[in-house]
Amino acid sequence: MSAPIPRGAPETPSRPDDRPPLDPAVLRGEFPLLAANPDFAYLDSAATTQKPGAVLDALDRFYRESNANVHRGLYPLAEKATAAYEGARGEVARFLGALAREVVWTRGTTESINLVAQSWGRASLGPGDAVLLTGMEHHAGLVPWQILAAERGFELRFLPFDARGELELERLEALFEDGRVRLVGVVHGSNVLGTINPVERIAAFAHERGALVLVDAAQTVPHRRVDVRSLGADFLAFSGHKAYGPTGIGVLWAREALLETMPPWQGGGDMILSVRLEKSTWNELPYKFEAGTPDIAGAVGLAAALRWLDSLGRDRIAEAERSLTAYAVGRLAAVEGLRLLGEPDERGPLAAFDLEGVHPHDVAQFLGKEGLAVRSGHHCAQPVHRELGLAASARASFAVHTTRDEIDRLAEALVRCRRYFS
Repeated sequence: MSAPIPRGAPETPSRPDDRPPLDPAVLRGEFPLLAANPDFAYLDSAATTQKPGAVLDALDRFYRESNANVHRGLYPLAEKATAAYEGARGEVARFLGALAREVVWTRGTTESINLVAQSWGRASLGPGDAVLLTGMEHHAGLVPWQILAAERGFELRFLPFDARGELELERLEALFEDGRVRLVGVVHGSNVLGTINPVERIAAFAHERGALVLVDAAQTVPHRRVDVRSLGADFLAFSGHKAYGPTGIGVLWAREALLETMPPWQGGGDMILSVRLEKSTWNELPYKFEAGTPDIAGAVGLAAALRWLDSLGRDRIAEAERSLTAYAVGRLAAVEGLRLLGEPDERGPLAAFDLEGVHPHDVAQFLGKEGLAVRSGHHCAQPVHRELGLAASARASFAVHTTRDEIDRLAEALVRCRRYFS
């Protein structure tokens, strides 16, 4: 039988954080990879974050001191591993303002959205229904619904974005007019345009019309305060590796009442209560959705990452990254021949761009030789690029360790890059 899990509780209202602003140059020293390479500027945190020592220590400590399988072992080491694993679930619940039984471990945002599609969607959607997505979704928020729509016969609808990279919210009324929309999938922060979408407003609109809301929060959980109740979400997904945690671990949060009604997605050990040759019965929440041996160390590492973020102060992180991003946008906009993608009112800590006359892959290679790591390609968002008339872009993305000096180096290197390829 699965061990009891900590209940968790919504976070108490935050108090003003009167500590000094974060110093990214100091924070660099908390990342062993960056500390060992002082001339290396890592500007690819939207793809995956570097890991602070606190996370690496937690992973090492688990494997050295607590490594055992969880839930069914009755010897002390297994009980220690189970306590660490379920304690990590409680940390996630606290971080999101949720209940621990609402937190389902997955491999990341992609698997979380697939779980919703294959469990809730397969059981709930059919001909005559519609799922509304935005035109700026990551492929993880789009492709699972395409696959299921082809099988189940429901309609996909799309809320477009305008030239500035803002969702055209005035079109919502028409998209909901016939009463067929059952679910809205919305990315909280676009990984190309940088747009922070007004999830609270969209969720309120959808709920008034009887639709559920699924939020892809992969690009926001590491950078700002995300509270599932305040957002008005019904489902929310994020990835550990984008939040300074390990790869291969992620979270699906969903309202308890929804999880209770949803069928399992995968079968195997731990997700069952009893098994007979003819049929099985399912375990309680959240184990019903967690078949097989989980990524125990990954969960422990993610909990360490969330504690580390809280030690910095999420409001301080948001303010520091907001200031840095504004500085970066100004510096990049001044580079001749550079087109920034998106001009949203509220931008997350990234800037995707097209450099006139230079392929994004060439931009990334050129910058890489100068010790600047940026991403190039379609960023798993081909429809966004197609709407912008591009096949790909280069993208610089920022974290708590990003300094203004690194932004200056980026802007200066881009000038040299364009000159080199002209």
